[in-house]
Amino acid sequence: MTFVLASLTQPLVDFAISVINDLGAAGIFLLMLLESACIPIPSEATMLFAGAATVKPDPSFTFVAAVTAGVAGNVVGSWLGYGLGYLGRIDLIEKHGKKIGIRTHHLEIADRWFDQHGEATVFFSRMLPIVRTFISLPAGVAKMPFWRFTIYTALGCIPWVLLLTYAGVKAGENWDHWKHSLEYVDYVVAAGLVAGVVWLVIRARRGRGDQPGPNAPSA
Repeated sequence: MTFVLASLTQPLVDFAISVINDLGAAGIFLLMLLESACIPIPSEATMLFAGAATVKPDPSFTFVAAVTAGVAGNVVGSWLGYGLGYLGRIDLIEKHGKKIGIRTHHLEIADRWFDQHGEATVFFSRMLPIVRTFISLPAGVAKMPFWRFTIYTALGCIPWVLLLTYAGVKAGENWDHWKHSLEYVDYVVAAGLVAGVVWLVIRARRGRGDQPGPNAPSA
């Protein structure tokens, strides 16, 4: 699939699993930090395996700890990407990115998204393939206010990390099957998030429609 990063190769998936097995929640934090810092470690593998690990006998961390570590890692890693953009050092990624699987067109996609949709992109892109890894760069270049960037990043990461971890819990002992189908996870999770947003919008509109207007006669 064209959107799948080079990160979704078996060696890196196995690396992510090994780090979590060795370091627990700290490993989740580290891996998610790397992904948001423009190093394409697959968050799908990280959080799915983390979720599956929470339902093993005598787990080393809880579901809440896994989600917290994942979101915190994403936020801190995004600060690094933001800093590179803010300081005008995207050239470092353009020059050395190929060594770790980053392609120039990945950066261009994130740049176009930010140009077209503005600061709100930082929130929505955290739930999108490719863009979520690199959106911090154009946000930094645009000098987006740091704390607004941080809040949008955290709010966007929470549903993504939460749903991936929950999917891992449901996968449980079937993890070995899931880890060979990671390229489909983006579609499934994104579809679930979109469906949830649509449901909330429809519910809100129906709620407004049921309210009487200001000139409606009282009973």
